[in-house]
Amino acid sequence: MSDFESNIKKIWRFTDSLLDSRNEYINTAMNDLGFCKYDCAREVDHNISQLRLFPRIKKIIEGKKPIGNVAVMLPYDGSAWLNVVILSVWIAGNKVHVKFSSKGSEISHLTERLYKPIFGDEIRFSYEPGKKFLQNALNDNHTNAIIVFGSDQNILSYRESVMKSGKKLVFEGPGNDPFVVFDDAPLDDAIDDLIQAKYGYSGQTCTAPERILVQKGIYNTFVNEFIGQTEEVDNETDPGKLKIVPVASDFVVEKLKKIIKDAREKNGKIVYGGRIEGNMVQPTIITDADPSMLGMKDEIFGPVSMIMPFSDEQDAYKIAIDNRYCLRASIWGGRNAWKLSEHLKGERYAHEVDDFVFGKFGTTSYNKPRRESWRGALVTRPIGGYGFSGWIWETKAGKFVTKQGPKLLSLETTV
Repeated sequence: MSDFESNIKKIWRFTDSLLDSRNEYINTAMNDLGFCKYDCAREVDHNISQLRLFPRIKKIIEGKKPIGNVAVMLPYDGSAWLNVVILSVWIAGNKVHVKFSSKGSEISHLTERLYKPIFGDEIRFSYEPGKKFLQNALNDNHTNAIIVFGSDQNILSYRESVMKSGKKLVFEGPGNDPFVVFDDAPLDDAIDDLIQAKYGYSGQTCTAPERILVQKGIYNTFVNEFIGQTEEVDNETDPGKLKIVPVASDFVVEKLKKIIKDAREKNGKIVYGGRIEGNMVQPTIITDADPSMLGMKDEIFGPVSMIMPFSDEQDAYKIAIDNRYCLRASIWGGRNAWKLSEHLKGERYAHEVDDFVFGKFGTTSYNKPRRESWRGALVTRPIGGYGFSGWIWETKAGKFVTKQGPKLLSLETTV
């Protein structure tokens, strides 16, 4: 039996363990992170389906060797899906040192308990502060690569340290994703996808749509329908359905207050919501948005939507690329929508760039809900962005290079 086949058997053991612990995992995520049962349950089930795709990684890394020891620093906006990150690195033959967010410490302890009898010391867990974990990884001669999910503003400051260390750093960061709807879009499908993508985890995901661009011919119809469906989510009491929960980060809550205040001062219309009590942010819809507003420039990371009208394909293109974050773009409509999606599409896989590339997106979807366009993400489907949404730093043949575009962590941690 090959090492890969042996490792797949361990993945199956973990999958069985996760199935056995499904309710515990869901409840721990709810208590630890504050997400609703609907989101946590769907995440566990989706994670199990993703783990079943792992045998396909064999073709991706065939002929490759593991890079060695990899430090992985994870975000707080998730629980079960983080197993795909960890195990994608491990299945390539690496030893993994994992740091969960402090907001997910109980999820970390539960995951460690499930991992230990299967993976032993091949996957280790750390509970030190994030900055210390990252600095230790940079200083540790035995660490060959570092994967970080976090803030671009924080990680950009480590460029010289990464260069000096000679290590490889893979960064996945924020989004301020455009969601573009043309006059001839299948409106019901588009709004249904927007509701699920925007309000899942109360908007606390890097790929949640934030800049909603709607062609003028259907603008009012779209806004009214979106308000109606948002109201249903806002008033949902069934624990088994999508509902709004408090935002986990105090820092994000303060940012959301600034975004709403800024929109009001710049003549944006609060057509739904706008109320924040503690960390409970009411789903908020702001119309008549313009690119000068904070919510059109910065990652929102909460249940706040900025809606802006556009006239034609060229107008939509100019608005969509006017941002430093280029993670994912979702486009709905006919021929002109398809042309826009082609203009926004980046290269299929991460590639060397002279400098950060803006105006291209790592993932574009055309008339597809996120659950479909995201199928296999991180396992067989490369993800990642351009601009300040994500990059790779590494030293190759004595030259320090930057790469951008979608990537697979299993492939990026092999040589």
